[in-house]
Amino acid sequence: MENIYERIRSLRVSMNMTLKELSEKTGLSISFLSQVERGNSSLAITSLQKIADVFNVSMSSFFESTVSNSFFTPVVDRKPFQIERSNSVFTRLGGDFSGKVLEPIHIVLAPRQGQDVVFNHPGEEFYYILKGKVLMMVGDKEYEMNEGDTIHFPSMLDHTWHNMTDEPVHMIAVLTPIIFHE
Repeated sequence: MENIYERIRSLRVSMNMTLKELSEKTGLSISFLSQVERGNSSLAITSLQKIADVFNVSMSSFFESTVSNSFFTPVVDRKPFQIERSNSVFTRLGGDFSGKVLEPIHIVLAPRQGQDVVFNHPGEEFYYILKGKVLMMVGDKEYEMNEGDTIHFPSMLDHTWHNMTDEPVHMIAVLTPIIFHE
């Protein structure tokens, strides 16, 4: 199975794209992209998203390689993963099939963990807090969320989260568009 760096290179080569072209489309330097493809530099989630957008693939396509057309996901088959420079742990909960629209994910935020950037993109997001407390910022409002609380919003609004406690936060997110699918 290819690692993330090999996957980026193979996608670029398969699209007959030079490092210079990828650099121009992502705003990332040629030298940085070259180092990434050789595995000599790590990627921030924002840089990985820029590359995924250029290749018109989801970010998870860099982590997982096959679609199994399965609808049931037993707990033993779930594979937690992390994004570079993030202490958050993500676990896909949904089926694995072509054409799916929703992305259900279990997210664990480490104590004192927050997102470094504010996101906005087309789609919707829904969060259910399973355990812990999290501060969600959506648009110009802050929401202190506790166990059992939910929030659902259009993801075109600026949004971010922060675990301000000394305990991990467990939450379920259901997202569109799919970010972490094959």
